[in-house]
Amino acid sequence: MAKTLAWVFGVVFLLIGALGFYQADNMLLGIFMVSKRHNAVHLLSGALALLSAVGGESIARLYFKIFGIVYLLVAIVGFAMDRLPVLGIPLNMADDVLHLVIALVSLYVGFMGSKTTATA
Repeated sequence: MAKTLAWVFGVVFLLIGALGFYQADNMLLGIFMVSKRHNAVHLLSGALALLSAVGGESIARLYFKIFGIVYLLVAIVGFAMDRLPVLGIPLNMADDVLHLVIALVSLYVGFMGSKTTATA
């Protein structure tokens, strides 16, 4: 499951990262704030997801554990900073909520996926 989801995350993050460079108003889908730095983070996240998928199920689970923790921290800091840039990346409430959802899904896949596989 983690390997398959890593492929999906990889492709989606690469697409979102690339699309972000073509937004004239710095808003993706009119909801999410984007910037060159933010897009670069998405591209890096996507590339790492694809590399983890190639590495196999256990590497993909490790990716989701680390990725989930990082995105959870980003979400918490984003909520706390109240629309101020986080590490020079402008965020808004929609970004913060999406980061939280991504973190929770990633943590579930990373930690619960390993328990499911271990008991199977």
